[in-house]
Amino acid sequence: MGVAQMATELTIPSNLAEARRVQELIADALHLHGYTDTDTFAIKLALEEALVNAIKHGNQLDPEKQVFVVFNVTPERFDIRITDEGAGFNPEDVPDPTAIENLERPCGRGLLLMRGFMTEVEYHGRGNVVTMAKVREAAQ
Repeated sequence: MGVAQMATELTIPSNLAEARRVQELIADALHLHGYTDTDTFAIKLALEEALVNAIKHGNQLDPEKQVFVVFNVTPERFDIRITDEGAGFNPEDVPDPTAIENLERPCGRGLLLMRGFMTEVEYHGRGNVVTMAKVREAAQ
C-alpha cells in the first residue's frame, strides 16, 4: 500500500486562520502515513509555532505578505520548509527561556518547543526560512 512521495507546496496569506488550515492538512497527511497521535501532536505544535512566528514576527501580520510552505510526508519522516517575507532574525539572539532571568518573559518559548518536538530545526539565509524534520523511530 504505497503512497506516492511528492512534496506539497502552499502559499498562504499572513492570516492565522490559514495557518490552522495548513496544520489540519498536514495532520491528515500524517495520519494517512501511519503517524501516531503523539507524533502528530508534536509536529502540529512545532508547526503552529513556526507558522505563527512567520505570520506575526516575520510578516508582521501584513496582509500583503505571504508565507510559503513546502512539506513532504513519508512513512519514515516529515520534512517542512516555511519561508516568510520578513526581514529575518538571528535565532542565536533569542534569549534562552529556561534561564532564570527569562522565566517570566514570553520570548523564545516557541523556538524551544520546535527544537524539543522535532528531530531537526534549522534556520537559513537571513533567518526568514526555517526547515524542520521529524524522523520516525523504526516501527516496533
